[in-house]
Amino acid sequence: MNKRVSAKTTGTSTAGKIAAATISKESVYKDIHGGIVGLLEEARRAAVRSVNAVMAASYWEIGRRIVEFEQGGKERAEYGQALLKRLSQDLSARFGRGFSERNLEQMRLFYLAWPIEQISQTVSAKSPDLRSLAHAFPLPWSAYVRLLSVRSEHARRFYETEALRCGWSVRQLDRQIGSHFYERIALSHNKAAMLEKAEAAEPGDAITPEQAIRDPFVLEFLGLKDEYSKSELEEALIQHLTDFMLELGDDFAFVGRQRRLRLDDSWFRIDLLFFHRHLKCLLVIDLKVGKFSYADAGQMHMYLNYAREHWTKPGENPPVGLILCAGAGSAEARYALEGLGSKVLAAEYLTELPDEKLLAEEVDKTRQELEARRTGRGGEGGGK
Repeated sequence: MNKRVSAKTTGTSTAGKIAAATISKESVYKDIHGGIVGLLEEARRAAVRSVNAVMAASYWEIGRRIVEFEQGGKERAEYGQALLKRLSQDLSARFGRGFSERNLEQMRLFYLAWPIEQISQTVSAKSPDLRSLAHAFPLPWSAYVRLLSVRSEHARRFYETEALRCGWSVRQLDRQIGSHFYERIALSHNKAAMLEKAEAAEPGDAITPEQAIRDPFVLEFLGLKDEYSKSELEEALIQHLTDFMLELGDDFAFVGRQRRLRLDDSWFRIDLLFFHRHLKCLLVIDLKVGKFSYADAGQMHMYLNYAREHWTKPGENPPVGLILCAGAGSAEARYALEGLGSKVLAAEYLTELPDEKLLAEEVDKTRQELEARRTGRGGEGGGK
């Protein structure tokens, strides 16, 4: 009897030791894994900071060279705008996106807003090099772009100082500028409390290393492709819609998807862009996984204004927009024709373009098929 009890006790003790050893190994692994994750995230942040610093330094130097060329006499000053245009064409041909006339003008303004006298503590005024210049610009380039929109020099310096002191992300900086924090704090009787409150981040302010790396400015500077991830449902809908539009006839020519554009200091992406050969116009398609809202119409209006100004070629008609809302049970399709300026042209567009009801039915049918397929995959996984 005692031998049985002793054997049972020994067995229990051994099992306990094995379990404890397993827990200990798992704990050690979690420590190693957590440490490596932290290391890689910090390494990515450091890489993005380094790229942003060199990018800001490069753009400041480009701005300096443009300004100094303009200051070379009246004749050169008059040639300034032509210089930006020619530089834009040649640099875009050599390096790709990021060197529009507007961007080059922004680099010029960047140098004027941060003159050598202001950053001379860290930079040699005679022969600044990129390495020393990079130390003078600790904020991301996106932050400097946002700061350039602040007209008051005192306000601009204030926001720059607070962004550095509080470690604001670009989103926080944008919110503070948009809420006129500088003006509000100037009128406040308790400035210390407001400054302390400004240090706290709000939900959505944080930017992950992955998001920072995918900053359109960073991608342009490095000459990398802009791969934007949408949900599986949106991707499938866009792909199916592309095929469907092309199957409607040879009038539709595919131009691109996820076409990026910049309005003021914000980036947007157009889901699909087609060209209608008979109407001789661009068709801008925006897909929304949800119900239609008037904000969608306002956004499309912005897209069409941009497309008319930057993408429409001589001899083409004004672009038309198509908003597709794939809300469950409430699919809609709406053409945006307000900017055409002619009822006759609008009527011709509606005659040639696919019927809104047909498009809405196609989107709704596709959504149901995709969701049924996804549900089926989930059921198979559960059965296993």
